[in-house]
Amino acid sequence: MLARAGVCSRRDAERLIAEGRVAVNGRVLDSPALNVGSADVVTVDGAPVAAAEETRLWRYHKPAGRVTTTKDPQGRPTVFDNLPGDLPRVVSVGRLDLNSEGLLLLTNDGALARHLEHPDTGWVRRYRVRVHGRVDPDRLVGLEDGVTVEGVRYGPIKAALERQQGSNAWVTVALREGRNREVRRVMEHLGWSVTRLIRVGYGPFILGPLPREGVEEVPRRQLRDTLGKAWRAGDGPRAGRSRRRPGANAEAEQSGGSA
Repeated sequence: MLARAGVCSRRDAERLIAEGRVAVNGRVLDSPALNVGSADVVTVDGAPVAAAEETRLWRYHKPAGRVTTTKDPQGRPTVFDNLPGDLPRVVSVGRLDLNSEGLLLLTNDGALARHLEHPDTGWVRRYRVRVHGRVDPDRLVGLEDGVTVEGVRYGPIKAALERQQGSNAWVTVALREGRNREVRRVMEHLGWSVTRLIRVGYGPFILGPLPREGVEEVPRRQLRDTLGKAWRAGDGPRAGRSRRRPGANAEAEQSGGSA
């Protein structure tokens, strides 16, 4: 509720509740495990919290050199530093690491973000990857059966050689999990170092001609049509499939993103 209303992040909301600063209908909460209805009055430090905003989604063209976190302990620039001033408080759907670029989805609804980034949603992440080395197309085909890298098992990956340019090559990659630094680790496992990585698609949403650092909202009708049964009018996606993989968030926080 607090995160959806734009008061703070989900993590900060849990902290406020633990500190006894949040009340519902005059009763101070001691746990975030409470369903809040539209008729309930929520207050923080005695001040009423406004109703949650309508769920919205934006496409953002992330440049390289920015981390996908709201705060960075190393002081590096974040994707949230230069967003348009008229945007509400937003969170990212998944992450891209510091040196990756391309399509990043932003939303004002944390539940929607967790739903869209979960592997069970089944959305394909698509990338164009520049690698150093001569690429053997047959080795790329073998990735469709999955691959184990340093004890980590990655699911099926569809990859194809786009073109070879001297000692460099462009490869297209499509996968569903998008685990932390998955594309880079798999390419390096095959002997090719990644020199550029661009996400060009996330499920039905594509980067297209969106300029670098450009932001464009997804029309609400398109959002509802795309989510289908996952959408509940005025209340975002169903919550039943919003779990994260154990440890996935911590790993992404440390590295600044996935891919």
